[in-house]
Amino acid sequence: MPEPLDAGAVCRWSRLALDALGAAREEIDAINVYPVADGDTGTNLYLTVESAAQAVAAAEAGEPSLAEAARALAHGALIGARGNSGTILAQLLRGMAEVLADAPEPATADTLRAALAHAADSARLAVARPVEGTMLTVASAAAGAAAGTPGDTAAVLTAARAAARAAVEATPEQLPELATAGVVDAGGSGLVTVLDALDAALFGGPPPETPRHRPPRGQVSRAQPCVGVPQGDPGYEVTFLLDAPDTAIPALRERLDALGDSLVVVGGDGLWHIHVHTPDAGPAVEAGIAAGRPHRVRITTLVPTVAAEPVAARGRAVVAVLPGPGLAGLCAEAGATTLTVRPGERPGGGELAAAIASARAGEVVLLPNDKELWHAAAAAAEQARAEGVRVAVVPTRSPVQGIAALAVHTAERRFDEDVVAMTAAAGATRFGEVSVAERQSWTMAGVCQQGDVLGLVDGDVAVIGGAVPEVAALVLARMLAGGGELVTLVLGADAPAELARELTELIRQEHLGVDTVVCAGHQSAPLLIGVE
Repeated sequence: MPEPLDAGAVCRWSRLALDALGAAREEIDAINVYPVADGDTGTNLYLTVESAAQAVAAAEAGEPSLAEAARALAHGALIGARGNSGTILAQLLRGMAEVLADAPEPATADTLRAALAHAADSARLAVARPVEGTMLTVASAAAGAAAGTPGDTAAVLTAARAAARAAVEATPEQLPELATAGVVDAGGSGLVTVLDALDAALFGGPPPETPRHRPPRGQVSRAQPCVGVPQGDPGYEVTFLLDAPDTAIPALRERLDALGDSLVVVGGDGLWHIHVHTPDAGPAVEAGIAAGRPHRVRITTLVPTVAAEPVAARGRAVVAVLPGPGLAGLCAEAGATTLTVRPGERPGGGELAAAIASARAGEVVLLPNDKELWHAAAAAAEQARAEGVRVAVVPTRSPVQGIAALAVHTAERRFDEDVVAMTAAAGATRFGEVSVAERQSWTMAGVCQQGDVLGLVDGDVAVIGGAVPEVAALVLARMLAGGGELVTLVLGADAPAELARELTELIRQEHLGVDTVVCAGHQSAPLLIGVE
């Protein structure tokens, strides 16, 4: 059944767009050839929407109105915008939010038409030198189709998405760089993904596949010179947030436009996000200082000319994301850099990238220990690689898999060999969990009520019961039915006092030859189980 375009839809949209961009990130990165073939458009769009989704999630706790949810979406995108494409997307979301903020709730088809039109217009105004065949073209095509389509919200959004998809297909005809590489525009492809997520938030159903035209192997070079930057100088991408009055922006635009290319200035009401490509970063930052107060200044070399290899000198580190201080302490003792997270507050790509940077190593193995963190972990790894760090993400789905991977880590091995060994150890570890249901919901084992004890095996609910010891015993029996040599029991902060002793005795009596290791994880779930 269709959902109304209200605050709840904005919240769903932010989550679905983040998931969709996470899944498409690598493909979009692979077709990124304009304005610079640096292979980061998908990552930048993901990180931008991640910041937007985090802002919406924070607002969602206060039961926001449509206007409040839309403003949170736009503000989060503005402060977290990454790269040329992410900055333009932030302005597109801001343009939509400005219309939705003044709309009745739920919004109507006319509101959606106006929001798409204002988004496309404001994004063009934000770009100093608009170029056709980019996401600006795709946004305009979507807005034009929406304006000319009668009917309800579903009809308007369907027309907008179809026009956006057709515009993406046509981008190689407008930009020679795309035609030469055999790809469509990466930013436009990402925008279609975001529009598809809005459709999924309102009407459900799987979105159609966005055209990407992956280039033949070796055809796209990531060492092409920056557009507008003299060849021989790799140039820099300079971005920063700027606290400045609106009256200071026209002069800033003019000054920055003379310094470089790909200039995008988005925002308003005293807070701006500045993006420019320039051969000299210093004058760009000085221009910001002259206009107001720059902060979150980020300067990135656009095209590294030499592959960085200070790996051996800087060493190797393991970064592990863990749900409790006990597990964090255990892994820290084993030599890992740890990031402890609280229940329901998964870290974003930026936070994971900061953890990688804090390890101060040339080679890093990242253990996310949660399936829901895989997209963020991949984006963080891509960001760290741009800074010259060699990063591998081992797809651990549970902290017990992370412990197993860390146990076989050997820094003296070659990096690839170490990653393969850690991945194999994690993959050979089955994982279980005993937790308490927070609300009524459907599960693989039936309907659970709030307060029920759930037993999960490899991420799926297998047992529903009333007591932790009873459910834990059933989960262990299922996990050991296929064999095992070592059981790891990680006790949560609220685990029953005798739980470890009871389970250890049960294993000793019913599973001869199986060893047991018990540790205090102090996580929110009463028990985590690993079977190797």
